[in-house]
Amino acid sequence: MLAFLKKWSATLPVLLLLTLGASASAYSAPKTVLVVGDSLSAEYGIARGAGWVSLLEQKLKAEKIQAKVVNASISGETTSGGRARLPALLGQHRPDIVVIELGANDGLRGLPVASADANLRAMVAMAKEKKAEVLLVGMRMPPNYGRAYTEKFFGMFKQVSTDTRSPLVPFMLEGVADKPALFQQDRLHPLAAAHPIILSNIWPTFAPLIRKQ
Repeated sequence: MLAFLKKWSATLPVLLLLTLGASASAYSAPKTVLVVGDSLSAEYGIARGAGWVSLLEQKLKAEKIQAKVVNASISGETTSGGRARLPALLGQHRPDIVVIELGANDGLRGLPVASADANLRAMVAMAKEKKAEVLLVGMRMPPNYGRAYTEKFFGMFKQVSTDTRSPLVPFMLEGVADKPALFQQDRLHPLAAAHPIILSNIWPTFAPLIRKQ
């Protein structure tokens, strides 16, 4: 009996290490999600906590997914501004996932599509260089900007997505853009009631990234 106890006590530390290792691998560390966007993500004109990024945080908690969401969105931001700010944001937050929701202000100002394209590609490259996953969020321009420009602008997101192998939400305002009652008086910014719809457009493409081990 004494010999058995000695043998069992000798193997106990190994068993504990194996058990702890299995437990550690069963739970992945919380991920950090960085959202770099414009007023559509910065809760412009609506109550704090009512925007789709805040709703995303709530959904992650409801799904029991441990994650920290950093909303680095600024009203009026362009792809150029996002490109300039991204290096510091990556260094500060070290995100696992970067959501890029930019381009609308480039389009509204009629800026060259080629410039926005280059900026988005640069941002994707920066994020991936830091080993972060990237989700692109696309936008459409109103038809009054001319068919040639609107089609080229909309197609830009798909091309960047394809070339950089980054998942894409084609149009974040799907199911919202054609409903004037869901917009503020400026007819540009969605009301709080529209943001659950926006999240429902983004979540199916975002979910596989946050659930990836």
